[in-house]
Amino acid sequence: MNIQAEQILEVMAMYILPFARLSGFLMTMALIGSKNVSARFRLLFALSITALVAPTLPASPSIPLFGIQAALLVIEQTIIGVVMGFVSRLLLETFVIGAQIIAMQSGLGFASLVDPANGTNVPALGQFFLMMCTLLFVSFDGHLLMIRLVVESFYSVPVGNSPFSYEMFWQIVSWSRWIFATALVMALVSIASLLIVNISFGVMTRAAPQINVFAVGFPLTMVSGLILIWFTLNFFLPHFEAQMSRATELMCEMVALEC
Repeated sequence: MNIQAEQILEVMAMYILPFARLSGFLMTMALIGSKNVSARFRLLFALSITALVAPTLPASPSIPLFGIQAALLVIEQTIIGVVMGFVSRLLLETFVIGAQIIAMQSGLGFASLVDPANGTNVPALGQFFLMMCTLLFVSFDGHLLMIRLVVESFYSVPVGNSPFSYEMFWQIVSWSRWIFATALVMALVSIASLLIVNISFGVMTRAAPQINVFAVGFPLTMVSGLILIWFTLNFFLPHFEAQMSRATELMCEMVALEC
């Protein structure tokens, strides 16, 4: 059997370029890209997916594997994967922002926990909403949907056969308005209700100045916030479904897929 070096390099290129996009995607994807998942697992997972899908993908361009052009292609594919995975991360962070708005308004922001995914202190309510989003994301097979989209992107945006477009960065910036809009809409009822509670405490202080408003108002505000959170949970699922649909549409638009 005569195997030439060029043939080995062609086989390596067939796997390395798709691996760059898939590894970049898994590096920033929700759940898998968090600090709770080891880098070794992400590497093995990316290698497994690459080994399964690479033989079915369009042929990679015939270029020298160890050269500037190949290095630029690897960087380009990694950036495409990172941008696509970042969308799924923004999907979950939407509800963390909404929870932080409610927590700060109701006084529950004092209870903070260390977020193991990001390594920062966040309100306990934000962690609660993040856990619910994660469970819904997995129960709706969101992780499988995201992986399917990044695999199908190899057909709409082939490796090396389509010019890299910086428009996807602007699409993410434009889509970020939905993050704050969804978070604000979800927390709007709580904000309005707690505003009325605070106004009532102001009227009570003017009517009876001898009442210690801090000793009475702070516990009542927290109890009101807990009750409002309970009512907010009834509308949590529709907000999540709508935001997940928008995130899926954004990923399809970035790689010119029909969803």
